[in-house]
Formats: sequence, C-alpha cells, structure tokens
Amino acid sequence: MPMNDFLRDIEQTDHADHPHEECGVIGIYAPNEDVARMTFFGLFALQHRGQEAAGIAVANGETIHMHKGSGLVSQVFTPANLEPLKGHYAIGHTRYSTTGSSAVRNVQPFQIETMYGSLAVAHNGNLVNAAELRQGLLQRGIGLSSSSDSEVMTMMLAGAQGSTWDERLRWAMEQWQGAYSLVVLTRDCVYAVRDPWGFRPLSVGMLPSGGHAIASETGALVTLGCLAIREVQPGEVIALSNKALKVSQALPPAKSLARCVFEHIYFSRPDSYWDNRWVHQVRQRLGEELAKELPTPADVVIPVPDSSTPAAIGYAFASGIPYNDGFIKNRYIGRTFIEPTDSLRKQGIAMKFNVISENVRDKRIIVIDDSIVRGNTSGPLVRLLREAGAKEIHLRITCPPIKHPCYMGVDMGVYEDLIAHKLDVPEIGRMIGCDSLYYLSLDGMMRAVGRSEGYCQACFTGQYPLQVDPQQTKTGFEKSRV
Repeated sequence: MPMNDFLRDIEQTDHADHPHEECGVIGIYAPNEDVARMTFFGLFALQHRGQEAAGIAVANGETIHMHKGSGLVSQVFTPANLEPLKGHYAIGHTRYSTTGSSAVRNVQPFQIETMYGSLAVAHNGNLVNAAELRQGLLQRGIGLSSSSDSEVMTMMLAGAQGSTWDERLRWAMEQWQGAYSLVVLTRDCVYAVRDPWGFRPLSVGMLPSGGHAIASETGALVTLGCLAIREVQPGEVIALSNKALKVSQALPPAKSLARCVFEHIYFSRPDSYWDNRWVHQVRQRLGEELAKELPTPADVVIPVPDSSTPAAIGYAFASGIPYNDGFIKNRYIGRTFIEPTDSLRKQGIAMKFNVISENVRDKRIIVIDDSIVRGNTSGPLVRLLREAGAKEIHLRITCPPIKHPCYMGVDMGVYEDLIAHKLDVPEIGRMIGCDSLYYLSLDGMMRAVGRSEGYCQACFTGQYPLQVDPQQTKTGFEKSRV
C-alpha cells in the first residue's frame, strides 16, 4: 500500500465515524496591517474545520492576488508565498469537501474577473438546489472548471442583477436554497453573507488596530484580538470597507431557523460562542443529560478525545463517578513520511489511539463519544479497552442515532453508510462489542443546548428544513463532468 493511502486510511478510521464539516472561512479589513499574515493565523485557528486545502485572497483597492493549494494551512503557506499578497482586504478558506471532491480544482477561494472588477468567494455550507443552478449556468454557455457548488455561487454573483455588490448579493441570495456562510472579496470591500436559515455559524468582531474581521468561529476572532464580537444574523450582509461597517438585512430570517446542532456536539472548538452559548458548556450539559437519562454503575468515566472531553466531565459531575483519561490520541499520525512496516499497518486504529492501561484495568468504564456514523471506530476502541483489561465497557453517545444523511454542508455519507439506518441500538451494541450502548434522546440533547426550536435535527429525524434531493451526493458533479 502506498504511504499516502496508508496514512489516509488511518485518518479515516478515526474521522469516518464522525460527521465532517467542510470548511472554515475568514474575512478581514485592516488598513495598514499585513492582512495576509493575519488571515493565515485566523485560518490556523479554524484548521479543525477542514484539513484538505486552504487559500487566501487579498485585494489592494484595484485588483486581487491569491494563493491556494492542497494540504494543511501550515503546509500551503510560507513567508515567500504570503509576501506578494499585499492589500487592506482579505478572505481565507480551509476546506473539507462536501459538494465536489478534494481535487485541486475545487480548492477555494474561487476568483474570477467580472465586468465590475475582480471577485473572490469562499463558502461554508451546501446548496440543496446546486444541480439546478449549475445546469442553468451551463445552458447559458457559462463554463465551469470545478465540481463545487461554491463556483456556481461565484459565477452567479458575477452575472447577478443590480448596480452594486449589495444588490447583486441580495439577488443571488434569493436564488440560493440551503446552507451558506460566505466571505466575498471585491477590489475594495469584504462582504460577509449568511443564509436566512442560519445553518452555519458566522461572527464579526472589531480589530483593536482598526477595521473588522469575520470568521466561522469566535475563537479565530479572539486569536486576532477582536473586540465587540457578535453573530452575523441569518439573512444579513455585512460590508467591511474604509467606510464604516455596513450591516443590511438582505433577506428576512426564515420563519423556522435551522442552526446545525452538530456545531455544539462536535464541529466547533469548545471555546467557541454562538447562539449566545459557549460550546464547552453545552457539551458538559450533554454529558450531564446522559448521566440523568440512564444512570449506570461504573468505576470511571473516560472520553474519546477530543470533542467528547467536556461531555465526559459533565457526565462525571452529574453521576459522581470519577473522570479520568483512558485514551491518548496521536494527533501527528498523518504528518510522517516514513514508511511503516507491515506489522504496523495491521495495527490500524492502535496507531491513532493508545490506552492508559492502569486507568482502565479491572474497571467498569463509561466511555463517552459524540457520535457514531459508520460504526468503524467504536468497535476497535472497545477492543483496545478489552485488551487493556477493562471489566465492563458502557458506551454513551451525546446525540441520538444518526439515521439520515445531511444535505446542508455536513458529510455524513449516504443512507447505506449510516449504521443506525441499518441496525437498531441493541444490534449496533453487539456489533461494537460493548456491554451496553445508549444514545442521548432528542429531548435531552435539546435541553443541553437550551433550545426547543431553531436547530436542524434532520440527521436524527429525517425532517429536513428544506426540500432535498435524496440522490444528491458529494461527488455528483464529478460524475456529470465524466
């Protein structure tokens, strides 16, 4: 097996059993600052949202210069390729693919020349009507170089109706159905755009040296030293330029908002703040709700690192069972270029996780994890604990069973990939090999979030906030190109 394939398989053994967010976006207006370098550090703070590719585009008032490529933020950018990116305005993107494969042609931002000047777009989300919109562009003779719905949005903006970018954005938003948090760069402005349903997070803050920044998560804004941070509201467009910050309600918020609940469960950094909630606190309450719903005698509570750690703390607090570390995660397994031996290849997930044997031996263990998607990670983790001498293993999941795919910008696979679509909970537990398996109820999850409405729960219930095409797949446009 080639080295790259081996490393990818190990990464996927861990990550394929969790939903995947596809990207993080950032936009900056900072006069007399090195905006390219600022954008780099902002993207670095958003690296967890996508590890396939990254890009930065900078405008100087006349034109746009850009650098992008495949890999981690620290691999794509160097002092040498950041140096030419001069200007006061910048946008950046770090990507995990949902619509469109991880091919280089799909790397963002997308940049084109229009009759109104240069334009660059970076997108977090997924349009449910992308196929229809794409076909409309092709029928008008507009060529497309990628298989990404983000390029469709870019080309629509270039040909949108209106005499200003504000009007063109409003016109395009009326055509777009689905999840989009955008940063749009023109030669002299950065625009932030959020869909009326509020699927994906987006926040704005004031830079201490002057100007403003926009980012998918508040943690990136804090990294840049931002003050007065607030959420971009559903349907809002915010313009960052040398004129004062301009906020407009381009479209009214949807009657039923549909924030992605998985931002709280898994995607966002625990220090993020959105919908007036700290993610870490929500995750702690998820664990507390689990402990209340099904009290289970045990000796120790351990998380599957890292996103489940706050929930495990909450479970331990509510149950009175001691918390401890049981797994150590090797975060650098995908960084080596040394060829492993055949015997190491067979270790699989053991190269990603190690068990602290003295913390689990002869103990009844509560294992907290945030989700099970395909079921290909939980079983190997349970076997590692068995081999380390665990007496009992009780697996607790901080959300309900994922039975339905997401079409709003989260890569969960299709129906046949989802283990909870094919098996009931006792069957999943037997396949994994744990002594008991319990998923948090839908009501318990929303109690932890602190909302009874305003969140999308479609992956649990199958009730989508928008009409979706069940045949839509991540690489559907790739097939159309063939």
